[in-house]
Amino acid sequence: MRKLAIVFPGVGYNKDRPLLYYTGKLARQCGYELVHLDFSGLNWSKEALKDREFLLRIVDVCLEKTQAGLERFGDISGDELVFISKSIGTVVANAFAAREGLKAKQICYSPLEMIREFVREEGAVLFCGDADPYALYENLAEIAKEKHLEIHTIHGGNHSLETGDLNTDLENMKEIVDICRKIL
Repeated sequence: MRKLAIVFPGVGYNKDRPLLYYTGKLARQCGYELVHLDFSGLNWSKEALKDREFLLRIVDVCLEKTQAGLERFGDISGDELVFISKSIGTVVANAFAAREGLKAKQICYSPLEMIREFVREEGAVLFCGDADPYALYENLAEIAKEKHLEIHTIHGGNHSLETGDLNTDLENMKEIVDICRKIL
């Protein structure tokens, strides 16, 4: 059985940004083969994250890009899977797992509220900023409660889970990595 860690990026948040970079590095240290999906080339912006119809179309396109990006692995249903995702990637990761019937550990950074439609009960760990302009924290906390999901709050955290204070952000990053280490 393979151990695959699949990274689902956000709009402007790619594999080289801190949350995805360090979680990916940790996954490698834990014996996972790291797979980076590429959602580039799409005409989108952060403001589009508030447009439900647009998001549904983008999710469909990203699901096809995910299928193509994982084609070389063949059937992954029997593999140990962890999906590491950010923003729109959280919706795509959970939608892909639901569509394919996959049991994957889900590490979701700055999930969008649309995740409610796809995430399975007890199927994800959410990391949310309570100052995120693209997803209301109260709604994400409600989703976590309703679906019995583990949720970690970054107080003052924006959509990148950053507070604007370097020391606080570094401490938060260490705490996030420590939580992910337990998941992996």
